[in-house]
Amino acid sequence: MKAKNLLLIAGMILYSFVIGCDRPECKNLNPVFDTCSPESFEYKKELAKQLNLVDKSKLTFWLKEYREEKGNEELLFNVQGDGLCAVIVMKVESWNKLELVRQKKGVSFRGAMFQNLKFEVRQNESDISFIYRDLDRIID
Repeated sequence: MKAKNLLLIAGMILYSFVIGCDRPECKNLNPVFDTCSPESFEYKKELAKQLNLVDKSKLTFWLKEYREEKGNEELLFNVQGDGLCAVIVMKVESWNKLELVRQKKGVSFRGAMFQNLKFEVRQNESDISFIYRDLDRIID
């Protein structure tokens, strides 16, 4: 009987852990995010605007993809929270705390939550870039 109870408790803990790591569903209500690609200036301009309006402590970042484009390495994240539901393309200049993500080209980290992700927004009249700076930890 004790073994059965322990197995049941272990199963419940494992189930809650697996469920807890899944990205919550979010619904985009912003037409710019529906009609433009995350690489477009219009999309990035709207995303930068929305990021200034939300409480950044309520945002979560979930790795969507690693990619190399024209010699540059980028990470794409689903960013959501406080009414925001979008994709952010983040350039990485320093792979601080992301060495393994880079080595694996993101493959084993897809869907992982990047906790307390910090980034910088660089903007001029022709482009906007989101630049990775740091994070607390990766929850995979």
